[in-house]
Amino acid sequence: MDLFPLISILSDGQFHSGSALGKQLGVSRTAIWKALDGLSAYALEFESHKGKGYRLTEPLDLLDLNTIDQALRQMDDITVVTDVCVDSSNSELARRFPSYAGGLYVLLVEQQTQGRGRRGRRWTSPFAKNIYLSLGFDLQGGPEVLQGLSIVIGVAVVNCLQSLGVSGLGLKWPNDVYMNGRKLAGILVELEGEMAGTWRVTAGLGLNVNMVERDAIGLGQPWATIDEQIGVGRSELAGALIVYISEHLSIFREAGFASFVSAFNQVDELKDKEVDVLGPELVGIAKGIDAGGLMLLQTDAGMQRLNSGEVSVRVK
Repeated sequence: MDLFPLISILSDGQFHSGSALGKQLGVSRTAIWKALDGLSAYALEFESHKGKGYRLTEPLDLLDLNTIDQALRQMDDITVVTDVCVDSSNSELARRFPSYAGGLYVLLVEQQTQGRGRRGRRWTSPFAKNIYLSLGFDLQGGPEVLQGLSIVIGVAVVNCLQSLGVSGLGLKWPNDVYMNGRKLAGILVELEGEMAGTWRVTAGLGLNVNMVERDAIGLGQPWATIDEQIGVGRSELAGALIVYISEHLSIFREAGFASFVSAFNQVDELKDKEVDVLGPELVGIAKGIDAGGLMLLQTDAGMQRLNSGEVSVRVK
């Protein structure tokens, strides 16, 4: 049987009897008992109690499409869909919508099995804990229209979170959001198109909301979650993020990237820090970005400008 209707009922963290669950889902108590074993596929744990029934050991904050749609203020050029578990939200969005013409297309999922970050890194995606969001849209023009796109989305995320009361936010060039020095979110922009014409953009955002230590085994770097500072539902947060990103993309289309340089430099996580650059092997002091979104690195040989597609940066 499809496990998600069962998960939806159990998401409140309360006890539900096997007979009541069977009645709600139109199956036998035996089918419920067998289905409960399948919850381990999502790393969900449950407990049973004679006379009470079954419950999840932790309640879940599942995505609610109605709540997300309400946040969009009748923005009719945005199409939002949700799914339970996919390989990659970016890949699934591209498959589901062969064309992004005519607006902004958004996919939100409860879990990814092959979520990926920049440079092929794995993105940890525990079930119903974080935001896994992909956006699809078209851009017209040559390669210059793509300059700084991940930074634009990063600025939108920071502005959105600040509006909700989150503090200590920074952007690590070119595509990571930090909170109090620990990674909070990552952005992955993937492109299809030609040197002059229409670019098909698929942009993924992974943002930690209420992940716990056991969800991050093997992550290998300090990380942060939104619930350290504020309590906000994943659906409300997703709706706010979509609105902010859509509005920032509209500014980007009309005014170009130069209008975002100041906003980035105000929250630059690397500003005036000594960093190692992998790609071209360089060491220098990070000095923000230029009008095209290239990183400015002060080295012994002078100021270098670095393209995000070529390098990886880490603080020494």
